[in-house]
Amino acid sequence: MSALKTVIVPIHRAGWPFIAAFAVVAALLFSLSPALGWIGLGLTGWCAYFFRDPDRVTPVGHGLVVSPADGVVSMITEAAPPPELGMGPEPLPRVSVFLNVFDVHVNRMPVDGVVRAVEYHPGAFLNASLDKASELNERNSVRVVLPDEREVAVVQIAGLVARRIICHIEPGQTVRSGERYGLIRFGSRCDVYLPKGTPPLVCVGQRMVAGETILADLYGVEPARQGEIR
Repeated sequence: MSALKTVIVPIHRAGWPFIAAFAVVAALLFSLSPALGWIGLGLTGWCAYFFRDPDRVTPVGHGLVVSPADGVVSMITEAAPPPELGMGPEPLPRVSVFLNVFDVHVNRMPVDGVVRAVEYHPGAFLNASLDKASELNERNSVRVVLPDEREVAVVQIAGLVARRIICHIEPGQTVRSGERYGLIRFGSRCDVYLPKGTPPLVCVGQRMVAGETILADLYGVEPARQGEIR
């Protein structure tokens, strides 16, 4: 049964209308040509794969920050949080996770806390791997207050083909790390802004697992990690 669960995983409810539409198109294509029908069936399978929503095992610990998304760390830098969050202009450590169209696109909260703000900002649909995508692209930003009053921001950023950002949480809501909170359709990026002075514990190029990979330890003393391809 455990082996079966690694192959057959739940589908996010936002995906069912798309899967149904792909299936209808596949059926129509089969009526025209078996070859086209098989292509349509393959695309239907990919659509179901895109919207998969597997369970994750989240490390539980005081001050742990986990990745909000599956994907690869594309950038680690210092930058000011989105201005609409009201966190000020001071640059903070930022970890950017880029998702390709084969990654799980369900987003998870990086920390325990209380949501102070949820702000949507319209924008462009540039390649999400570009640095300027954080500023120019459509995004949805969440500001979370931790029990010790420090704050973490997590930002869903639309990508080149992404056209819909879904966020299920509201200001005042209590959230837990690893908890599902949203989805970005068809390629995107997630940025996490850490409290000032917090060293990231991941490296550029490292693959992330949403809700499982530890990005930082707010109470740790380990310096920022270095990585190399082996």
